[in-house]
Amino acid sequence: MSNEEKRMHPVSREVVETEGVYTDELGRETYLHKGEEFPADLVLGTTEYKLTELAQVKHAEGRTNPRLVPKKEEDN
Repeated sequence: MSNEEKRMHPVSREVVETEGVYTDELGRETYLHKGEEFPADLVLGTTEYKLTELAQVKHAEGRTNPRLVPKKEEDN
């Protein structure tokens, strides 16, 4: 068995450690944030989830950070 087959996927009521898109046993996709709990299915109850896509967190605002711009020298 490979390591992928031995590793257990998170199940309902466990805390999300990695933000992203998760797929449950029925193939439904859910976006979960770090710190949330994996939801239980209304029919199946405890459900296993698999991370299918990592979150793309964007920190850039489209402008250069002022600390990185060289300061202009003043003529005396």
